Amino acid sequence: MRAITVRVPAKVNLQLAVGPLREDGYHDLVNVFHAVSLFDEVTAAEPGDLVDPGDPRGLGGPIRVMVRGASAAEVPVDESNLAVRAAQALARSAGRSYRAELVIDKAIPVAGGMAGGSADAAAALVACNELWGLGLPVEDLMEIAADIGSDVPFALLGGTAVGTGRGERLTPLETTGTFHWVFALADGGLSTPRVYGECDRLRAAAGAGVPRPVASEPLLAALREGDAEGLGRALCNDLQPAALSLRPSLARTLEAGRELGALGAIVSGSGPTCAFLAESQAHAAGLAAALGEDGEICRSAVTASGPVPGAMPAD
Repeated sequence: MRAITVRVPAKVNLQLAVGPLREDGYHDLVNVFHAVSLFDEVTAAEPGDLVDPGDPRGLGGPIRVMVRGASAAEVPVDESNLAVRAAQALARSAGRSYRAELVIDKAIPVAGGMAGGSADAAAALVACNELWGLGLPVEDLMEIAADIGSDVPFALLGGTAVGTGRGERLTPLETTGTFHWVFALADGGLSTPRVYGECDRLRAAAGAGVPRPVASEPLLAALREGDAEGLGRALCNDLQPAALSLRPSLARTLEAGRELGALGAIVSGSGPTCAFLAESQAHAAGLAAALGEDGEICRSAVTASGPVPGAMPAD
């Protein structure tokens, strides 16, 4: 049975500037994405025995899916699964009725603010494009990706990039060197729509105007220069107050990382994962070990580095 496996990275938002609520229900964003070495793998195969047809969690029809690994039970296996939606969208764009079985091996936190579902969608696009022999260039896949979700195009691109609009219009950013990260994983997830809703509520309660989002020049300069200390100082996330409002325990997690010497501490995206920038690989390992020792600070802590490429066939 022919099978294509694609590895795809998680992301951390180095800057997430959220503009006013638009009439279409979205917000204008300036979103500095950074791909890190925490990966899911998605395998696409011709119909066969890869996905058990008797699995009560399996999806029937032309696209079948199963999920393995961390928090697999929390990932939908119906047509709300973004990898399934991506495969369906790719088939529609080709004007054919294709079949495939998808197996998602999860390592990226589920509902953790690191775009794991969007990453799986990007991987499914790359894998099915190869499996079905479509030969579409990445530019075409990016157009399909933007219709699936705002974070999906970046998972295809990888590296470091600034996203505007809903975050789907990407411009790659010049980045020097490698940055080392620790991610403190929390029990349970946070709904992205709920966090945006809380952001709007907090802003309305404050009664202040919401400025147009712009990219942080100190942050862009730190990326260009490979300045980890400068990047740590410049990390910013307009959704962080909302995430802390919904999950107050995250404040203790952020403070613990700062006390342990992190150069910067931030809630990743809509949370609840907290990201800490470390001085070096060794510092990241020590920071992760210290955070993981206290079960009240986080469920577990993992290290990663970035930037890394976007979705690509696994070795």
